[in-house]
Amino acid sequence: MPNKSGDSPGFFDEGGLKRTIDLLKDEIRELYLEDNAPWIVGYSGGKDSTAVLQLVWAAIEELPKNKRSKKVHVISTDTLVENPVVVNWVMRSLDTMKKAAETEGLPIAAHRLTPDKKDTFWVNLIGRGYPAPRRKFRWCTERLKIEPSNKFIKNLTRKHGSAILVLGIRKAESSKRTAVMNRLEKQRVRDRLSPNANLPNCQVYSPIEKWTNDAVWTFLMQFKNPWGYDNKQLLTMYQGASPDGECPLVVDTSTPSCGSSRFGCWVCTMVDEDRSMQAMIRNDAEKEWMMPLLDLRNELGDLNDRERRDFRRMHGNVQLFHDEPIPGPYLQHVREHWLKRVLEARMLARENAPPEAGELDFISLDELREIRRIWVEEKHEMEDSLPRIYKDVTGEEFPDGRLDDGQVFGMEEINLLREICGEKDLHFELVRELLHVEWMYRSRVRRAGLYERLEKAFKRGFYDDAEDAEARALRKENTINKKIAEIKKEQPFLL
Repeated sequence: MPNKSGDSPGFFDEGGLKRTIDLLKDEIRELYLEDNAPWIVGYSGGKDSTAVLQLVWAAIEELPKNKRSKKVHVISTDTLVENPVVVNWVMRSLDTMKKAAETEGLPIAAHRLTPDKKDTFWVNLIGRGYPAPRRKFRWCTERLKIEPSNKFIKNLTRKHGSAILVLGIRKAESSKRTAVMNRLEKQRVRDRLSPNANLPNCQVYSPIEKWTNDAVWTFLMQFKNPWGYDNKQLLTMYQGASPDGECPLVVDTSTPSCGSSRFGCWVCTMVDEDRSMQAMIRNDAEKEWMMPLLDLRNELGDLNDRERRDFRRMHGNVQLFHDEPIPGPYLQHVREHWLKRVLEARMLARENAPPEAGELDFISLDELREIRRIWVEEKHEMEDSLPRIYKDVTGEEFPDGRLDDGQVFGMEEINLLREICGEKDLHFELVRELLHVEWMYRSRVRRAGLYERLEKAFKRGFYDDAEDAEARALRKENTINKKIAEIKKEQPFLL
């Protein structure tokens, strides 16, 4: 039921919704005018970040024009593998935001941040062969999310000396979040501003830290979006991504909320299943074009992938755990398979998605070029198979020609080399790498580093097979353990 002031129940009961918002905008303006440190608002397009940006926007909009002197940077990190429905929503929101800020004369600048080419998901998984992320090897978050935003923030703090990071984090999100925020709250040196351990010159302001999930939705539904976006469409998007098909405004403890709806990378293998994408497809027939993405994500999510991976680690060494090799990167044919699957998913999605779904460029030309470079120049896979796979799937020629005329062997030479090596795959890879290394140095005036590269190739590929490599690694480990035992026995004080 509504309270006496006519506002929605929940977080706003005590002071009423309008008074609560007015007081919070006063606080925002006070902090904004307190110093010259620029503000950085984290914006994901979700409900919490939208609520925070609306509050900041509305507070600054009410200031006299001569006091709107400090820049507010809105940053949105696109991992390039975000849920395509969400990322399309966010990109259109940023465009609308830029136009509205310019029209209204507000010092608000919107930025879309992306990971460096060398750090993207597909360059690492398909190019370098990193296995799909898992709890003990979560290589994606740092590269895709943290690094792009930290780079922007560090550049800004370097220029201005400090910055204020405004985030839509809430204690009600989880017990872990509550504990972290309570700990940082005790370290505050300025009212409402918490320190950031990773960004020493940047303090964190979390204006809705005490809000409940219900309070966020109540605010979004009752206060118009100031840059002209429709919050009801945001609610609809959450509703479509909710596994039970509903996302109501909670009115009592028995009513479910959509706090469990999860937006993020569509390739994420850190969860057992992508419930939000499944729900979108189930709840809206027009989103069935995402099925190829869900199928690919589920195939990536099969983490029992030892047979798909090299028995050697990334740098060629064999590392044992409980007398078994720790598997390394994906094998060549597996990486080629993932490339084919991504291109197929992109093609099917583009064929079946409506125009409003956007460009749907799940893997960019720059990423394809970098993958090709890694395969040929770093992994010495002279077949240069990427252009062939690209043409087989798309029916089109790859935009670039040969990497270097005469550098890469043709398939006739590669097949001959395979025939000579017989069934010894490791011998084929070793000879191929030795030939390619020599070819790379063929025209250099100074051939410094050639012998080191050749030695590295021999160390990586001299084994007969995986069993031979495992046996050698086990003998080496036993020898080391024996030496340690002898030292312990003879000179225990050294250990």
